[in-house]
Amino acid sequence: MRIALAEDNPNLAQTLSRTIRSLEGTELLFVAVDGKELLHKVPCAVPDIILMDINMPMMDGIEATRRIKLHFPQVKIVMLTVFDEEEKIFQSILAGATGYLLKDEKPARILAALQEAFEGGAPMSPAIATKVLNIIRGKKNLSETGTRDFDLTKRELEILEQIATGQGYQHIADSLFISVKTVSKHIENIYVKLQVHNKLDAVKIAQENKLI
Repeated sequence: MRIALAEDNPNLAQTLSRTIRSLEGTELLFVAVDGKELLHKVPCAVPDIILMDINMPMMDGIEATRRIKLHFPQVKIVMLTVFDEEEKIFQSILAGATGYLLKDEKPARILAALQEAFEGGAPMSPAIATKVLNIIRGKKNLSETGTRDFDLTKRELEILEQIATGQGYQHIADSLFISVKTVSKHIENIYVKLQVHNKLDAVKIAQENKLI
């Protein structure tokens, strides 16, 4: 297995490098500290598998995965992260990730996952597998009901309700006893989850899916 590692944490990168090299029949081609460096190095030494951190500077692992799969579809990518949020998993899968592991996995499990991916499998940490099942169930419910909840939090729904009535940031902040900055951050998260860029579209989608 020809393996590449994308990891911005020097200590973890060193540990993972030792782990990869300890497996018989593997070759660590290179280590990249961010998505841009990875994209620069891959064409020069195309790996079989990339062990990919999600949160990296310059370019995150999800965007790097999307671009690599576009130009090198044969490369298998296993995400490695401290996050187990459904949205991160969903975006990684859409980008073309083969597997998804948490960083607290034991070295032996990471090595086994690389071997599994190399042989055509889709390795996942147990917690991640549970999240994937939840995503699948959510999509099934969407097909049956025609609506989605978009994983909006209770506070985000409260803010959406007020946006729908035409309230401004300051009024929303005062009524919920939070700062305007916090309101702005919540609205930014709402836009990302609903995949919109303005209040009108956010309210429209929320109403169509009976969220408000």
